[in-house]
Amino acid sequence: MTIDQIMLTSAVIPVLVIDDAATAKPLAEALVAGGLKVLEVTMRTPAALDAIREMKQVPGAIVGAGTVVNTDQFEQVMEAGAEFIVSPGLTERLARPIVDSGVPFLPGIANAGDIMRGLDLGLTHFKFFPAETSGGLKALKSLAAPFYQCKFCPTGGITEATAPEWLAFDPVLCVGGSWVTGGTMAEVEAKARAAAGLRA
Repeated sequence: MTIDQIMLTSAVIPVLVIDDAATAKPLAEALVAGGLKVLEVTMRTPAALDAIREMKQVPGAIVGAGTVVNTDQFEQVMEAGAEFIVSPGLTERLARPIVDSGVPFLPGIANAGDIMRGLDLGLTHFKFFPAETSGGLKALKSLAAPFYQCKFCPTGGITEATAPEWLAFDPVLCVGGSWVTGGTMAEVEAKARAAAGLRA
């Protein structure tokens, strides 16, 4: 799959911080059952790599690694089976080997310089992060105007209430959010179903 196809799979990409790998598979099952197939496991905890391996066992799940900040982590998540890579920022040192590998890559950007660096690397799809504290939708609309060829996944501070406004902006293919992950598995599935319906 291309990063474009991945971003168009679901309106919301759950941003997952997994502390216990034993919870990963049931969580993935609930999210996929609710219609959210693309899952971003952040590299913020020691359990992240095992969580990726566990979630990969769920039929229909497209499991990627988020908060990848260096090439060592890139190698680790690829060995764990990550199907796409998300980073909070964009450096050539990290981006070059990912781009050369052909794995779908969604690097974080917050300004025009970041986007231009990405374009130089042949990238056109970006995570706008942190979305709300970087100026919100107004800022993204200003950035998107000169970079008409680019598509975005805003992440950071987006809620169920604000997601529809972001998704209504054409260059936004999906949003990243953590609001779908709390509660029982039945509640997670219900939240996922509601989130999946945001782009009807």
